[in-house]
Amino acid sequence: MENVESDERSGSKGEDEEEEEKIEQFFALIRSFRDAQNRRMSELNEMEERRKKKKRKMDEEPSTWVPAFRFEDFNDEIEFRRPPLIFPGKRKEDKKVEDQEDEGGLNLKLTL
Repeated sequence: MENVESDERSGSKGEDEEEEEKIEQFFALIRSFRDAQNRRMSELNEMEERRKKKKRKMDEEPSTWVPAFRFEDFNDEIEFRRPPLIFPGKRKEDKKVEDQEDEGGLNLKLTL
């Protein structure tokens, strides 16, 4: 009888140890997850701080050139390097339609 009870106790001790190992592994996973999460949050905060510092530097540095336009700037004649493009004249079909309209009214014929 005692042997059976001692076997049961040793079996339950083994089960308890296995369960404790599983619990420790579980908490180790939770700890590592939290550590990774905290590291990522700190990286993001550092990136945000760098961005803000860079933006502040740009805001603080005054521009050396301030554009100022006057009427004289636009008053001069413009000289082109090349002559402007010449667009093709009206197509023959368009001329026919205009001629017909001039002759006596609207052209009611449908054409493709």
